[in-house]
Amino acid sequence: MVLKAPEPGQVIHYAYLWWNEARRGRTEGAKDRPCAVVLTRTTQAGETWIYVLPITHSPPNTPEEGIEIPLATKRRLGLDQDRSWVITSELNRFSWPGTDIRPLPTGEYSYGMLPGKLLRALLDQAIAQAKRTGSRAVDRDSPD
Repeated sequence: MVLKAPEPGQVIHYAYLWWNEARRGRTEGAKDRPCAVVLTRTTQAGETWIYVLPITHSPPNTPEEGIEIPLATKRRLGLDQDRSWVITSELNRFSWPGTDIRPLPTGEYSYGMLPGKLLRALLDQAIAQAKRTGSRAVDRDSPD
């Protein structure tokens, strides 16, 4: 079955590989988690590349490195009721569909969509963070 590529704002179930884990030589994410798709792009060769930010219960180190997800949004997505943040200081990039997409109990890979205002805030913060400290991106695949 061919999976339709997600769009920005979609929250997918994914085996995220943290930047510090990749630096230590890990190649696989230790935990499947919700991740926010913030960008998609299609190469001239027709490949779709997905850029995702991780969602975690651990607060960011500084307010500039993450945004809390409102409880109402978590409920609508079917996530738990504990506080969660989208971390904007790092991301994973992979070619769609990749080997690290994980199905939910429903068989789907997507929880649903983030509100547009939250997506815009995530993008703005991720761009500002990259300008301040450089991009901490983990390439899960190598583009041609």
